[in-house]
Amino acid sequence: MSLFTGWRAALRIARRDAMRAKGRSALVVAMIALPVLGVTAADITYRSIDSTEAEQLTAQMGAADALFSDPGMGPLQQMPDGRGYDIAGDERPEGEVPPIDMRTAFPKGGRAISIQSVPASVTTAYGLTNTEIVEFRTSDPMARGKIDLVEGAYPHGNGEMAATEPFLKSSGLHIGSRTTVDSAGRTYTITGVVEQPDDLKSQQLYADPGAVIAPWQAAADRDRKVLPPNTGSTEWLVKGSGSAGIGWGDVLAANKTGALVVSRQVVLDPPPDSEVPMAQSASYSYGNDSGEASAALVTVVAMALLEIVLLAGPAFAVGARRSRRQLGLVGTCGGDRRHVRAVVLSGGLVLGAIGAVTGVAAGLLLTVAFRPLIEDWAGQRFGSLLLKPTELLVIAALGLVTGLLAAFAPAVVAARQSVLESLTGRRGVRRSSRVLPTVGACVLALGVAIAVFGGTSGSSTLVAGGSVVAELGLLACIPVIVGLLGRLGRRLPLSPRMALRDAARNRGRTAPAVAAVMAAVAGSVAIATYMSSSLAESDQDYRPMLSKGTMVVSSTDAKAAERLPLARASVEQHITVTGGHADFSRVWAGSDCNVYYEDESTCGSIELVKPTGKGHTCPLNTKGAKELAARLSAEEHRQMMRSPACTDEYNSWGSLSSDANNIVVGGPELLRTYAKLDDPAAAAALKAGTPVLLNQAYAKDGEVTLKTVHTYNAKDEKNRKLHPGPARTSTDRMKVYVADAEYAATPGIRMILPQRTAERLGLHTEPSGSVYAVPHPPSDAEEQRVSAAIDQAGGGLWLQTERIPGDRESIILLILTLFAGVVTLGAAAITTGLAKADAEADLTTLSAIGAPPRVRRSLSGFQCLVVALTGVLLGTAAGLVPAVALRLVDLHNAMQQMRKEPMESAFTPIVLPWATIGILAVVVPLLAGLLAAALTRSRLTLARRAG
Repeated sequence: MSLFTGWRAALRIARRDAMRAKGRSALVVAMIALPVLGVTAADITYRSIDSTEAEQLTAQMGAADALFSDPGMGPLQQMPDGRGYDIAGDERPEGEVPPIDMRTAFPKGGRAISIQSVPASVTTAYGLTNTEIVEFRTSDPMARGKIDLVEGAYPHGNGEMAATEPFLKSSGLHIGSRTTVDSAGRTYTITGVVEQPDDLKSQQLYADPGAVIAPWQAAADRDRKVLPPNTGSTEWLVKGSGSAGIGWGDVLAANKTGALVVSRQVVLDPPPDSEVPMAQSASYSYGNDSGEASAALVTVVAMALLEIVLLAGPAFAVGARRSRRQLGLVGTCGGDRRHVRAVVLSGGLVLGAIGAVTGVAAGLLLTVAFRPLIEDWAGQRFGSLLLKPTELLVIAALGLVTGLLAAFAPAVVAARQSVLESLTGRRGVRRSSRVLPTVGACVLALGVAIAVFGGTSGSSTLVAGGSVVAELGLLACIPVIVGLLGRLGRRLPLSPRMALRDAARNRGRTAPAVAAVMAAVAGSVAIATYMSSSLAESDQDYRPMLSKGTMVVSSTDAKAAERLPLARASVEQHITVTGGHADFSRVWAGSDCNVYYEDESTCGSIELVKPTGKGHTCPLNTKGAKELAARLSAEEHRQMMRSPACTDEYNSWGSLSSDANNIVVGGPELLRTYAKLDDPAAAAALKAGTPVLLNQAYAKDGEVTLKTVHTYNAKDEKNRKLHPGPARTSTDRMKVYVADAEYAATPGIRMILPQRTAERLGLHTEPSGSVYAVPHPPSDAEEQRVSAAIDQAGGGLWLQTERIPGDRESIILLILTLFAGVVTLGAAAITTGLAKADAEADLTTLSAIGAPPRVRRSLSGFQCLVVALTGVLLGTAAGLVPAVALRLVDLHNAMQQMRKEPMESAFTPIVLPWATIGILAVVVPLLAGLLAAALTRSRLTLARRAG
């Protein structure tokens, strides 16, 4: 028999065997097809979103030939792509360079349209909101690709606008709605929905040139107001006069006038460096992360191959055992071990080919079907659905090869069986190897040691290597761990006892499935743990502008402060307030520099003098700070940073007070609502006229020192009467109520002065705003309603909320959890299906001796539960090794940075993602068991034994 003839017969046998065992074949095809599907969809999505240079230029300049702009530096020189540019020549212009007449920079015969934006307040369905209005003729053919119409019509004339979909969702408006630009007082009709293909999440309004800014400027001139400063930034889309576009000569000519040009023709076909003046004096290079992307792609493909081998391998083993009589007949007909191996490997080839083709086709179809969802999630449109035939063939080939790899070990085992064993159906007795688990335990310990050493020494390479070694060691220990499961069920009821013993007896089927679950869960838990820890670190370093759970309504000047009662009424009407509110006033000395800021040298000042010595001076901000930091642990450094003496050094931000020393005037309500200080003694002190000091580092013997400079501004006649003559400096020591150390980090407030104390010290006060305790930040609709009421009352007030960061990466964590859960369910389901196929005789015997029908369901459920729970627990342990080690690397680097810069935080927590672990360790195994029990038939049709 020739080699070709033998393989042809083997393929025919494998094809017929696959058709007879449709259920098992479908499982193998599904496990090969699913990872291939995922890799195919990821490849197509990545290639489609990763825009080409031409697609990026289209998103930047639409259908125009070039994008012109004025950097404001006069004649310049630039690189061909326009990313690098500088002033031409060695002499820098003195003073501000006047804007150029862009028409002199355009090539002769060219046509141009302008793009100019301005921030504005516009009315919405709920009230008033701030957004960006872009004056751009979106209906012009040159705009295609930069701005596209989604629905409705482009705006035409001075009374129409188009809006992006995110703006409409936030504002509650729609096509046909009317919105008013608040500052200009003109109303516009929304005629269509447009989008930026490269930024689908932008919230903007579009109008024709001259429709918004010119009327706004006219209104501003009439009312003697000034437009926002960034309205002067203008870009131009330019179309050349001929079909050649705008060449490098046109770019150089425009550079001489002071224009920066990004030309489509030049970028796609750049001139040689000898023709680029800037290239002669400077060298520019741009980062290339293709190496990292390739490494990530290789990692994903390797993980997919591992999952297929681990899950599909037992299926081939079960298939070989169920076909052992057929394989024995091959031997009786003159076939040797080569032919038996060929039959089993042919099964891998046939099913691998079907799975690979199915996976690639399904990946393509699903990407096309879910393209809008993928684009919305990515925030940009595909330039085109880009297919790389070579890459798709490689992915399909990997699926095919993986099917062969999964069938390799079962083929070797099947070939070793004697013909007598195959024909009689005996499996023989094999003892488990003691060498493999011993070596695995040693490798596991070695890998953990390497990872921990790498973490403490700051080597990410050692961490990665040690983690891989540890996981391989744990994989080698899985058969022994599975074998120990059988001993746990001695006193359990029938179904769980049989499930545990079946798992232990059939380790060749159970161990790979447990390993597959472990691999998926380990990766998810590792990433989730690292992300949760990093988020906790960033939350610790975050400097809030307002106290948690509060919202502030503030005024800009004394005239606006008169409208605070109306603003307070609006807030209480439209926003849920749980803890009441507290009014506060700003305080200053001398002239009101919050208004007269042109000459700050004549402004008064208030300084809360900080005593020196222990408990007052921050040790991390002294001469011996580096030596001190070298002796501190990360936790000791963190505690010192959080002490009252040091907290102001890095946490002095706040928006409640306009004074640099964060001193405000208020009453007991401010303590309770904003500082969260519910202390009757502190409230009584304020009522009695005693200031409350929140940062105890400024107090010595219960007193503080307040240094005040009283002066006046020549333009401030009111304060000139109050402070005639030269500047006067006064220093006052006064008793204060000192709050506990935990209140030193209150954002924006260091000390609260009673009104009468401020007057006694000769300070000026003015109502500034109100603080509200709210259960959650207000929604867009609530903010817009309040903003509208404030604007209707006369403006000059603003609403500020503190959106404390949190759950920023919850979507990624959810995706990781879902991925690990799906793999866990799939592996458990496949193992249960194989167990049912492999133990059909045992189940028949159970039914024959009178076992109730529910035993079959409960047995399937517990078999599924055993695989899922074992894999999840081992995967969680394996995933914590790299996560903890990487956090040790971060700690090592943070400690080094802290010793160089003592005020840099070294806080590097390790936070376990309990929600993710809980879902994987409890919810997913229970769900797997329940689904297996629910989908298993209770009754079995008894078949007559053969022979």
